[in-house]
Amino acid sequence: MIMKIRSFAPAGILAVLAIPVLAQSQVSPGFAQGDFFIVSSIDLAKRQILLKRPTEVTELMRVDGETRYLEERGKPIRLTDLRAGDTVYILSKSSGSQPLAVTIHKGPMTLDVLRERFLKRTK
Repeated sequence: MIMKIRSFAPAGILAVLAIPVLAQSQVSPGFAQGDFFIVSSIDLAKRQILLKRPTEVTELMRVDGETRYLEERGKPIRLTDLRAGDTVYILSKSSGSQPLAVTIHKGPMTLDVLRERFLKRTK
């Protein structure tokens, strides 16, 4: 029995490592426009989203009837489809004391986007 489990272990590890790579290939190419945030909480009544940057700095952002919400592949979703912990890219504009979200695009921070945004290219 132990021999059977050991023989499947490398295949299981390979499958776990391949899932993120395969999932990234189905994400629309333009999803990574705007600032990257993690959704901390959503207040539907006040039409506000509490967001967290990867640096742990929080930001409160308003949404309105004109805000567009998109899922990873670019299909429209609603504000109620977003949950705490979701990672999003937001295009916003200044509007009073709080920024106003123009587009909220749900999507992961892929390795390619991470390299493009945060790692300097060396020649």
